[in-house]
Amino acid sequence: VEEMEWMQRRPKSEDLRIGLISWAGTYLTFEAYKNTVTAAAKGLGKKQTWELLVSNEHESQAVVRLRSLQGLYLLSEGDGSVGYGQPRSSHHGCFLLRFHRNGKWTLQCIITGRYLESDGEDVFCNSRVLSAYHMWAPRPALHVHVTLYSPLNHCYARADPTVGRVWVDAPVPCLEECGFLLHFQDGCYHVETSTHLFLSHLDRLASQPSSQTAFHMQVRPGGLVALSDGEGGMLYPQGARLLLGLGSGPHRGEEWFILQHCPAWVSLKSKARKFISVFYDVEVYAASERLTQMSLFQFECNKESSTLQLRSANGYYLVQRHHRTVMADGHPLESDTFFRMHWNCGRIMLQSSNGRFLGVMANGLLVANATIPGPTEEFGIRLANRPFLALRGRYGYVGTSSEHDLVRCNLDQPDCIHLLPCRQGIYHFQAQDGSFWSITSFGTFRPWGKFALNFCIELQGSNLLTVLAPNGFYLRADRSGTLLADSEGITKECIWEF
Repeated sequence: VEEMEWMQRRPKSEDLRIGLISWAGTYLTFEAYKNTVTAAAKGLGKKQTWELLVSNEHESQAVVRLRSLQGLYLLSEGDGSVGYGQPRSSHHGCFLLRFHRNGKWTLQCIITGRYLESDGEDVFCNSRVLSAYHMWAPRPALHVHVTLYSPLNHCYARADPTVGRVWVDAPVPCLEECGFLLHFQDGCYHVETSTHLFLSHLDRLASQPSSQTAFHMQVRPGGLVALSDGEGGMLYPQGARLLLGLGSGPHRGEEWFILQHCPAWVSLKSKARKFISVFYDVEVYAASERLTQMSLFQFECNKESSTLQLRSANGYYLVQRHHRTVMADGHPLESDTFFRMHWNCGRIMLQSSNGRFLGVMANGLLVANATIPGPTEEFGIRLANRPFLALRGRYGYVGTSSEHDLVRCNLDQPDCIHLLPCRQGIYHFQAQDGSFWSITSFGTFRPWGKFALNFCIELQGSNLLTVLAPNGFYLRADRSGTLLADSEGITKECIWEF
């Protein structure tokens, strides 16, 4: 099998989503019930998230439309007012987006030539003379657990805590070290590794966030970002080993990275406790007692149809071939690479397109044979590149705040929930200080319990999961902002992005 380029070029819609922060530190907001657009909100939520639709892009500018998550467009009218709706002509709702050297954006109405601005509350397009009030800071709206991919080097950034460095040398992002957390604070970003160290200006990972770990971010449509220290230094891969460090002379755009949501990788274990692994590049057996890179699969799932594709580290997909054997040489659009998921208490069963379930033969070969699933068709599944979860639900991230003693689900930034695997699909939830999550009789949570409780994780999409709490109910995001375990079935409020 020839090498397949890992990175798919087409950006996903969530890679094009941004929040826009005014000079006053407030966010451009779609007010559905007031039929207006404001800039008074202090945090980035669904109403502050805009999809950037690019029709023409050059070096320092692009023609764009801004679309809310409800599908309505930001529209500037002839009288200077700004609202939303559907464009009435080919240029209505189009803005000339300019990228400025300080990382800020300006949006100039194509029809009137006036700039989008805010007074800290209202939004309008009145002036044709550029000023600081017209500057907007873009903030990527994707989930904060991300990967950094260098299109020039065709590799992902990888933290190496043993030497306190970051290298841009991972062709496949299957290791937990390829995942980073973005912390947004005072207009800057702090980039945290999977072992809770921080990228710094000094080429060494730092143990705490500080002014030395604060980076300015330049954003381009399509999820492209560049990080700088604000004093002329850019972060880019350097030297033969591609060490990620600050420098003043990046060539050919090597400072640009594609920012993407960190993908979920899983391992699968048979009833005989052997890992499903790829051998000789294409053959698939449940024969390995050790977890290797060839036992890891990227979990790519369509939430609407409950169909799953498993992508091997060789770049190809598990696919059902002739004689019902499963091989690792499938292409993404082949219908036989899609499997239907069935969950049973944290274990997964996979049904091929011909209706038969994947199971393990006596020699370990993976085949789609059984019409009715039994124990050999059930697989233990474990998150392979996730030592922790950062959960985002309908109203924000899950975490704690100084004003409340219960775990919240409406925060602007998440707390890390450390995962201690016990059985397949079952985990203990641990706070960053080492204490465990405890549950009250009301189905609320506190993060300072003494005893480990069992939480069952079931994957529902590419980066989506549900959590069955120790009381037998699903975790749910409540509109009040309190995290609850009180749902018997899976509703929209029970689905968590991770």
